[in-house]
Amino acid sequence: MYAPRRPTTDSTSRFELPTRSDVDSGAVFDALADSDCRRILEETTDDALTARELTSECDIPTSTLYRKLEQLAEVGLLEERVRIRRDGKHASEYRQAFADLTVSVSGDSGVEVDVSAPADSQSAEPLLAVNR
Repeated sequence: MYAPRRPTTDSTSRFELPTRSDVDSGAVFDALADSDCRRILEETTDDALTARELTSECDIPTSTLYRKLEQLAEVGLLEERVRIRRDGKHASEYRQAFADLTVSVSGDSGVEVDVSAPADSQSAEPLLAVNR
């Protein structure tokens, strides 16, 4: 569905959170300026949701939703994982990929965006969620 920005070593996650030098502040600002993107980030703060769940929760047409998901993933604000189901119909799920986003402005380096990973990103939470 999406071409990963940078491949990860984990085959269950298609995007890796960018490092400080990788973050395109203009692209982050564009994503945050979009009301649909902000709504998706709000809905995925606590729980990973599938596109179907997000379409319902956010009241966004499916075709628009997929464009917004790609936009958010490309700038490192959203991560995509695989939800494994017993019936074999696996689904992608999406969750917010940051704990904090900080904007800094200085005369030397201009505008910088620092995206920090969630505290639980390396925790015991499984990368594969099983839907029973």
